Amino acid sequence: MIPRDKLNQLETELHEMQDLISDPAIISDARRYRDALRLFKELGEINQAWKHYQQLETHIEEVKLLLESETDSEMTALIKEEAFSLDSQLETAELKLRDLLIPSDPNDTKNAIVEVRAGTGGEEAALFVADLYRMYSYYADIKGWKHSLIDANETGLGGFKEIIFQLNGEGVYGLMRFESGVHRVQRIPVTESSGRIHTSAVSVAVLPEAEDIDVEISENDLRIDVYRSSGHGGQSVNTTDSAVRITHLPTGIVVTCQDEKSQIKNKAKALKVLRSRLLDAEISRQEAEIASSRKAQVSTGDRSAKIRTYNFPQSRVTDHRINLTSYNLDGFLAGNIDEFIQALRIAWRNEKVNE
Repeated sequence: MIPRDKLNQLETELHEMQDLISDPAIISDARRYRDALRLFKELGEINQAWKHYQQLETHIEEVKLLLESETDSEMTALIKEEAFSLDSQLETAELKLRDLLIPSDPNDTKNAIVEVRAGTGGEEAALFVADLYRMYSYYADIKGWKHSLIDANETGLGGFKEIIFQLNGEGVYGLMRFESGVHRVQRIPVTESSGRIHTSAVSVAVLPEAEDIDVEISENDLRIDVYRSSGHGGQSVNTTDSAVRITHLPTGIVVTCQDEKSQIKNKAKALKVLRSRLLDAEISRQEAEIASSRKAQVSTGDRSAKIRTYNFPQSRVTDHRINLTSYNLDGFLAGNIDEFIQALRIAWRNEKVNE
């Protein structure tokens, strides 16, 4: 059943929010104004969907009355056809309303910072970090997102011990958030002469890009070190102290950046990552509290959980959270991962409904 009283109340709240976002006191507070605008937009979408639903109901009642008074057989058939179409539209409208009534996560609309790190498996894990980086880059191209490198720690065979990059676009974090966790790969390493299949692991952390108004950082809480950036093998790739290391003293979080030749640009990138890690830590804490009271299927505070296995001999990729398997591993690594991400998003939204 549609919660009619609640929907009518939300319509009233929409008019109240319209007055609120015009209040100078709200406009002068960046955080409150941003949150008010977001809520106003959400209420507007719900109200529009509710009006459409009511219009369909009215139309259906009119068609029913018309059907009762109609005696011509051909007209009766046409009216019944229209009634069937309207019933289908009403069902779709109800599903949309229910979807809109699920509380949204304000972070879903943010850009994302993705950190991919080699775990167990040595050089083979580092090579798989490179594979995942390419996969996410291809996916970003398919979605029309921009991607830019923040920092990377290369190895000798073309892999990465760690790579950090940013994805910019519409609703990036809302989709990429489900990639956080441990990704396991099973294949014969290029360094293995006996042909044995090895299992390696890579960790992925997806952070919502934090703005200044999301996370406040005091300069007194930071220790900033500068040093000469270097590439693989230790050779100098810059003749100035452009690389930046920032330590957040209260939490012990350390962020480095040496991708840019400018120290100022590296500092700005490092601060962006630091803010995002602090925001992600708060999100993880909140999700852990939720997970402690119920068994979460998709999104939990445990970022060390194994979420997916990539099996090269069988060309198989399996997501363990929703038991979804594909036997097109090459296509998956070419960026065709939307089927998995959308399935995870649906499962996540179903969890929200049950909360």
